[in-house]
Amino acid sequence: MSGAIEVIKPGALTTVQDLGRPGFAELGIPRSGAADRGSLTLANRLVGNDERVAALECTLIGPSLLFHEGGVIAITGAEVQAQVDGAEVPLNSAVTVPAGGVLELATASAGLRTYVAVRGGIEAQPMMGSMSSDLLSGLGPAPLRAGELLGSGEATAAVPPIGVAPVAAPAPEPLLHVIEGPRADWFTADALELLTSSSWEVSSDSNRSGVRLKGPKLQRARSDQLLSEGMVDGAIQVPESGQPIILLADHPTTGGYPVIAVIVSADLDAAGQLRPGQQLRFSSS
Repeated sequence: MSGAIEVIKPGALTTVQDLGRPGFAELGIPRSGAADRGSLTLANRLVGNDERVAALECTLIGPSLLFHEGGVIAITGAEVQAQVDGAEVPLNSAVTVPAGGVLELATASAGLRTYVAVRGGIEAQPMMGSMSSDLLSGLGPAPLRAGELLGSGEATAAVPPIGVAPVAAPAPEPLLHVIEGPRADWFTADALELLTSSSWEVSSDSNRSGVRLKGPKLQRARSDQLLSEGMVDGAIQVPESGQPIILLADHPTTGGYPVIAVIVSADLDAAGQLRPGQQLRFSSS
């Protein structure tokens, strides 16, 4: 281990994430990993890492980190003010932190999750082939704590010679495209149209397992109980309340609520950036 990084302040919820541990759903273990995989892989590419290595996922309020030996970092994802030793540094770009330098991330102004990649990757004890922190099953390292020391590995490639990656900020009211779900027939004929024609608000009780939404009630056509069945990222479950839930990275591998629709894979990263109080819409086109 090299490049010791000390956690001065952990932020609201900062975890170690990579691309997750696929292939264990039959054991009840979700894939987990970054909620916004595109931002994670971009951050890693900007510092010359393999896309699959671990980085930090910071939720809403970022951490303060002391780099005892210095390092090269990249910050992607949510829009946030970032400073090194009090001087603002750009997002979506490789940034050098001097030995003894302190990185501070403020509260995200757009989006929810910010990713901090460190050249060489964050080191943690792998479990089932991944260093990701899974907050549902408890696998992987615990969320960051004040006073904790993090290590980084050895870089495998040069830092690419680019300035700033051209990445748009998360949309204030995202439009998420969906396809009809496997249990759409469990709902009234107009329920899917209501889902895609309404504006929905992200509830404050959302987390890495699922984004709970508030809006018009989606009515069921059936009142019987669905047996538990396999679930995928982006599935939109509807419990008896009629208020949909978007399943995210730490979602259970099975569920008993009918799935009315599924978000297309291209929009999953945008779903991972949804923040409480935000409005969003769905489209079936």
